[in-house]
Amino acid sequence: MGKRRIGWLWAVALMGVLISGPVWGQEAAPTPQMPPIPAPTDRPVLPAPRMDPAEQIAPPVLELTPEPQPISQVLALTMHRELASLVGRFESAQLMTLAEDQPTPISGQERLSASTRPVPAIAASPVLVEAHDLLRDWFGLIGAQEFATARDRWEQVRQSLWSAFPRVQPLSQPEIRAVWLDRGTIVKAGDPEGLAQVFDRLQRMGFNTVFFETVNAGFTIYPSRLTSQNPLTVRWDPLKAAVALAHERDMELHAWVWTLAAGNRVHNRILDFPEEFDGPVLALHPGWASYDNQGNTVPQGQTKPFYDPANQELRTFLLRLFSEIISNYDVDGLQLDYIRYPFQNPGANRTYGYGNDARWRFRAATGIDPIDLSPRFDPEASLTEQRQQRYLWDRWTEFRSQQVTTLVFEISQMVKRQRPDITLSAAVFAHPEHERLQTIQQNWGFWAEANYLDWVVLMSYAADTGQFEQLVTPWLVDRDFGDTLILPSIRLLNLPRHGALDQIQAARDLPAVGYAAFAAGDLTSELEIALAQTQPQEGLSLSGADVPYAMVLRRYQTLQREWSWLLSEGYLWVEQARRRDWIAQVNRLEATLKTLVDKPSGRSLAEARSQLKAVQTSITDSLAIGLTNSAYRIQTWRHRLTALE
Repeated sequence: MGKRRIGWLWAVALMGVLISGPVWGQEAAPTPQMPPIPAPTDRPVLPAPRMDPAEQIAPPVLELTPEPQPISQVLALTMHRELASLVGRFESAQLMTLAEDQPTPISGQERLSASTRPVPAIAASPVLVEAHDLLRDWFGLIGAQEFATARDRWEQVRQSLWSAFPRVQPLSQPEIRAVWLDRGTIVKAGDPEGLAQVFDRLQRMGFNTVFFETVNAGFTIYPSRLTSQNPLTVRWDPLKAAVALAHERDMELHAWVWTLAAGNRVHNRILDFPEEFDGPVLALHPGWASYDNQGNTVPQGQTKPFYDPANQELRTFLLRLFSEIISNYDVDGLQLDYIRYPFQNPGANRTYGYGNDARWRFRAATGIDPIDLSPRFDPEASLTEQRQQRYLWDRWTEFRSQQVTTLVFEISQMVKRQRPDITLSAAVFAHPEHERLQTIQQNWGFWAEANYLDWVVLMSYAADTGQFEQLVTPWLVDRDFGDTLILPSIRLLNLPRHGALDQIQAARDLPAVGYAAFAAGDLTSELEIALAQTQPQEGLSLSGADVPYAMVLRRYQTLQREWSWLLSEGYLWVEQARRRDWIAQVNRLEATLKTLVDKPSGRSLAEARSQLKAVQTSITDSLAIGLTNSAYRIQTWRHRLTALE
C-alpha cells in the first residue's frame, strides 16, 4: 500500500476516534435509503465547464478591441458614462483629502460668492482639466467620426486619472475595512510569531476587521473535538493566536467557516491526500453527502463536494461545530461561507441537491422522487403536463432553498442564545435573486429581511469598477434590508492597484458602511503601500454599544468638512434665500449627533433621525457645485447620508 494511502487511512482512523463516542450524544433515527440515482440514458453527458462558476468574476463593462474600431452610439454613451463616473470618484478622493483640516461646525463666514474665484487644487489638477475637456468634446468627436482620436484621448485620460489617484493623503472616514485572512496565508505564517507579522501588516494597511479562515474543506484551523484539525497547523492553535493578536491591535476577529462545502479536491494535493477524498467529515459520514443528477458528489467542472442540508444529523453537527468555536474562543463574529448548493445550470440539465435525506423528505411531501424531475420539459407533453412539470420543479427548487434557509435560521438562533454580542454574517453572491434561487438556492435577501444575519457580505467580484457598481447598486441603493448591513467586497487577485483603489472609492461613494477585500494572500506590495498611506491606523474600535452613533457622527463630520471647504473656496452655492437656514440645519444635526454619542436616549435618537431626513431632503440639484461632475457629487452626498441611517 502506497505512502499516500496509508496516510489517508491513518487520518480517517484518527478522525473516527475524535468524532465517535459521547461527543455526539443521541443520534437521530436513520433515514430510509433511497435507490441509487439512475444513470442517464436519454441525454448526453455534457462537457464540463472550463472554470468553476464560483471562481469566475464579472467581466469589465468595457473591453475595447486591440485594434481601433468605429465607436457605435451605444459604446460612445458607455465610454462617456464610465469616464464621468471615474472623474466623480477621483474628485471624491481629492475632496476628502483637501477637506481634512476643515473645522466643524460650518462657520457662517465662508465666501459664498466672489467675482474672481481662486482656482483650488481640485480644479487646477491637469488631469481633471484634460478630463473636463474630453467630456465636453466627446460627442463632437463621435459625430465627426474621429474614432481613433476619441479612443486615444479616452484611454490616456483614464490612465492619467488612475495614476493621479490620491495615494499619500489619509482618508479619514470611519468605516468597516475587512479582509479575509485565508488558510494559505495562515499556514505560511507557521506559528504565532509569523502570524503576528501578518496582523502587523494588516494593521498598517488600516484594516479593522479580519475574517479568519477557521473551517476549510471540513478541517478546522484549531484543535477540535468534533473533526480533524488541518494537518498543516497541528503544531499550534492559529485561532487562539489570531484572537489575541487582533484584539491587541484593536481589530475585530470573525471566524470564517465553510458551511456546506465539505471538501476541496484541489487542496487534497496540498495535503497529499487522494484526489477523490471528499473531506474528513464525509469520509466518516458518507450518508451526509449530496449529489448531482449524475450521482457525483462534485459537479462537473468544480472541485468541492457538498453536504446535504436536509440531513438533520449534518445540521446538528454543524451547529455543534460552530458552537464549539464561539464558546471556546473570544471571536467577535461568525461568518458563514458556502452557505448554498454548488452552482448548477438547469438549462443544460446540470442540477444538484439529491442527497439521500433530501430525496426522501421531498418524496414524503409530494410522492415524487426529485431525481425523476427535470428542468427541461418534454415538448411533446400536453400543456397541462408541462404545467405540472413546471410546478413540481419549482417545488423542488423551493424545497432546496428552504433547507439552506432553515440551516441559517438554526445557526442564527444558536448564536443569539450563546453569544448575542457577536456579529453573524454570510458571504453571498451578488447575482440577481431569481438567478441565485435557480442556480445555488441562496435566498439571502430573506435572511437579511428576517434579521437572521447582522451583516451580508456581497462577493461582488468584478474586473472593473463599472461592473462592481452594477453588481452592488441593486442591493445598496434599490433595496432596504432594515437593520442588516450590506457590505460590498472586492477580489484582489489579478486586480491592479489602481483598480482596487477605484473600487474602494466606489464603495465609499455608495450607501455602504465599508468594504471587504478578498484576500490577504493577494495583497501586492504596491497595494499595501497605497493602503497604508491612505487608510489611517487610528480610528474607532468596532466594539461597544456607542460605536454606531460615534461612526455616524464622524462620517457626518467628513461631509461637513467637504461642504465647508467647497463653500470657503466659492465652489458651493446655495440659494440666497435659504443659505443661512441651510448652514444652521447642517450644524444642528451635528450637535444632535454629539448629544446622541455623549448621552444616548430615545429622544435624541428620534431628533437625529428627523434632522438627518431634513438634511437629506436639502441635498438637491438646486445646489450649484463648481466641479467637473457635479451630478455625481450630489448623488454621492445622498448615498453617504443614506448610509448614516
